[in-house]
Amino acid sequence: MIVVEGLRRDFGQLVAVHDLSFEVADGEIFGLLGPNGAGKTTTVRMLAGLIRPTAGSASVNGHPLGEGSQRIRALTGILTEAPGLHDKLTARQNLAYYGRLYGLTGGALRAAVDRYLGVVGMGEHGDRRVGGFSKGMRQKVAIARALLHEPEVIYLDEPTSGLDPLAAKTVRDFVATLRELGRSIVVCTHNLDEAERLCDRIGIMRGTLLRLDTPAGLRRHGRNATVRVELNGARGPESFLALLARLPAVLGAQAQPEERSLLVELADPPRETPDLVAELVGAGARISGVREEAATLEEVYLDLVGEVGERDAAASVQDGEGRAA
Repeated sequence: MIVVEGLRRDFGQLVAVHDLSFEVADGEIFGLLGPNGAGKTTTVRMLAGLIRPTAGSASVNGHPLGEGSQRIRALTGILTEAPGLHDKLTARQNLAYYGRLYGLTGGALRAAVDRYLGVVGMGEHGDRRVGGFSKGMRQKVAIARALLHEPEVIYLDEPTSGLDPLAAKTVRDFVATLRELGRSIVVCTHNLDEAERLCDRIGIMRGTLLRLDTPAGLRRHGRNATVRVELNGARGPESFLALLARLPAVLGAQAQPEERSLLVELADPPRETPDLVAELVGAGARISGVREEAATLEEVYLDLVGEVGERDAAASVQDGEGRAA
């Protein structure tokens, strides 16, 4: 649905985004995760056809940025971090106003407004002025606005920013529903928990993509997955090492007698762990627990973003010393 190749955007001397390349599949929730100033919003604005890239190319459903930007805007829905609603208008009037900008009129417009007010749970508040709404209510109206014209691609920029836990869960559940309807969704966030809950794949970004993978793949940080098998029986963990060495799925194993556990390296734990457990039980192991051990997404994120930040700071110091010399 989205293909990005070498995208770059400069604002004067500031390079906001550079060397950015990725793809988003039909029906995928793709996360752009990064700190404030990482270029997430700039990327969305380019992909939505709102600003031109300085270099590189991208296409949305086959329409290239530039010559196809008008068509891209028509098939795109976007939720900005600031909802940007008209406070003196009701929720229904706000949606009707924006619906007309998307070319909806008459009965089709009224039906779309009614439908999406209901979808986001705001039907009973449709005739109230938006100025009296809470942040969560305004966010729901803004989501409805992004969906009025049945877009194929939806960009959500910090969709749960400032929401209470219940409203944030409602938004996350709704985003998952959109995936089931086959929409392609790009979520920009610096909320690690939100990215991990929502996204099929996550790109950690700071000007460009530092790493791109599934949430589980990111947590493994490029290493094999390690499964800890906790034992509760007379036999010690070292007695099972010979068995594990014969299993094709096992890439490595260690016994930890003090903790009465085995650390087993697997390439694909969700698929291979049941067979591993069955083999161990068949060999007489009494298993009290099995869990995958991996770095948290927070640890991986801080490692990547912090490493780039240190390099940028060092480069800035060197550049300043060079100019002074």
